[in-house]
Amino acid sequence: MLEWQMNWFFDMLKTPIGKKLLMAITGFGFLFFLLIHLIGNLTIYGGKSLFISYVAHLHALGPLVAISEFGLLLFAAIHITTGLILFLENKIARPIGYAVKKNAGGRTLGSATMPYTGVLILCFIILHLINFRFIEQTPQIIYQAVSHTLSMLPYVIIYIAAVILVALHVRHGFWSLFQTLGANHVKYMPVIQTIGITFAVLVALGFGFIPIYISYFMQKGIS
Repeated sequence: MLEWQMNWFFDMLKTPIGKKLLMAITGFGFLFFLLIHLIGNLTIYGGKSLFISYVAHLHALGPLVAISEFGLLLFAAIHITTGLILFLENKIARPIGYAVKKNAGGRTLGSATMPYTGVLILCFIILHLINFRFIEQTPQIIYQAVSHTLSMLPYVIIYIAAVILVALHVRHGFWSLFQTLGANHVKYMPVIQTIGITFAVLVALGFGFIPIYISYFMQKGIS
């Protein structure tokens, strides 16, 4: 019985619906991480002491942080790989695009660019990890890295551009997630779309203003 269930499960994951379900589950994990990460990063507005205290409390969780990071990496690998597979399968199934493209049925800039924004976001995550994760993990060092790196104009530009891409990706991903889970109903979808847009805007503004605040307030001693 168990073997049959396992075979059914893996066979289901090979189908387009199964892949989309994987995308939805891992996408939800990404949205949850964004929310928690944003809440933590907002402590920078409280000044050096509050941000260092936040980092210290985070590191005090010890193994839980390592487990969470591994889970996020696993989710990211599944999400990106599955997304690219679906993209290539759609390309093979429909090598020539429609003569007329419309925005009906969820066809938006976000949906049309999901594979590309996903790859660009991955590149930014790697850069972000190099700057903030693969360094000495002490609260003081992390604060110095954040305040220094996010005040460098080239990185600020890259960071804000990446945040905009994340918001664009999230805006469509949020809607698509609930559609895959069966919430595509005329009664609920407008509300879900509104929440998705609101969340995307909060992500863009919440993360996007951090380097601006560091560059033009913290670095100039206005805060």
